[in-house]
Amino acid sequence: MFNFNNERFGIICSALALSKLCVDEAARYAKTRETFGKPLIKHQVIRHKLAEMTRLVLATHSLTENVAYRMKINPMGMPSYSLIKDISLLKVQASKTVEYCAREASQIFGGRAYIKGGRAGKVERVYRDVRALAIYGGSEEIMLDLAVRQAKL
Repeated sequence: MFNFNNERFGIICSALALSKLCVDEAARYAKTRETFGKPLIKHQVIRHKLAEMTRLVLATHSLTENVAYRMKINPMGMPSYSLIKDISLLKVQASKTVEYCAREASQIFGGRAYIKGGRAGKVERVYRDVRALAIYGGSEEIMLDLAVRQAKL
């Protein structure tokens, strides 16, 4: 189990970076795109989408920093299994966060999110590849089951 910690942590960091990219790209686009005579960012529903995306990214980032610190001071997670449990739960959190952020960013971009390349190219790519992050290194279901077993529940 300890051998998977670094692999899963790398996946977590990738998912977190892609989540941030989705927020940044969606916010940048919302500031320039106009609908109904005003920038998209001026619509409350868009601001709420961006706020919720940011909230999830910040929560995931905070837990990632905590786990990174614990991995540094105790690389193998010994003597307890809490590091394995927490990395497993964090991988689920990170994959769900990137999936949510990609979906919401796609909503903000609208039809442009389905055109390869172009203004929404980065978000389009993340949205297309998001499921891979949830599957490799252990699927969400496997990670949840592993965390529960490590917690001896």
